[in-house]
Amino acid sequence: MSTAQGARARARIEITAAIKDEARRQLAAEGAARLSLRAVARELGMVSSALYRYFPSRDDLLTALIIDAYDSLGESAEAAHEAAAGPFERWLTVCEAVRDWALDHPHEYALIYGTPVPGYTAPDATVPAAARVGLLLIGIARDAHQDPQLARPPLADELRPEAERMAADLAPDLPPAVVTALVAAWAQLYGLVGFELFGQFNRVVEDRETFFRHAVGQLARGVGLVPASS
Repeated sequence: MSTAQGARARARIEITAAIKDEARRQLAAEGAARLSLRAVARELGMVSSALYRYFPSRDDLLTALIIDAYDSLGESAEAAHEAAAGPFERWLTVCEAVRDWALDHPHEYALIYGTPVPGYTAPDATVPAAARVGLLLIGIARDAHQDPQLARPPLADELRPEAERMAADLAPDLPPAVVTALVAAWAQLYGLVGFELFGQFNRVVEDRETFFRHAVGQLARGVGLVPASS
């Protein structure tokens, strides 16, 4: 790569980052539904036609922000996971990392787990980043359930066909009852975080950190991750 090409590449990276930073500022101020490429260009002192060379549409910019948010969340959860030992503690640590990230990045959390943006459909390109936390939780359960003595969650007969379908899609090496419990726990984790972040716990839960740790501990038990001391 020539010096001129290298300089152009660096400039493109810097301008792309500036566009995303301004878009995140607008997310915080106006919400995702009101994100506007023209407004971003205006705040950056760019003409709209120049910004379109980086992001051809609002949806392209939203997709980039969504992937960045999922990746940031995933990186935080993965770093926490690496520092913990034992399935139960790894589960707690990953869940706490999700909560901590959400409290530190409320507008980005709202972008990926809040109200859908009218007129926007996330493309398949967002799936790998979105799956990072879920794959961590699946991995924790997979490691734990290598122990044949570990109790498996119950599974209602009427749910078995759907449980087997989910297991085939998500984790064929895990029992369908465990996969069903994992999907439920994954949804409840984000429900707990969303309730706290969006104010539904106001005047209900005061010691939210302790409550959260207890609640996700119960989710871990529901998946069969019973700590050794239990």
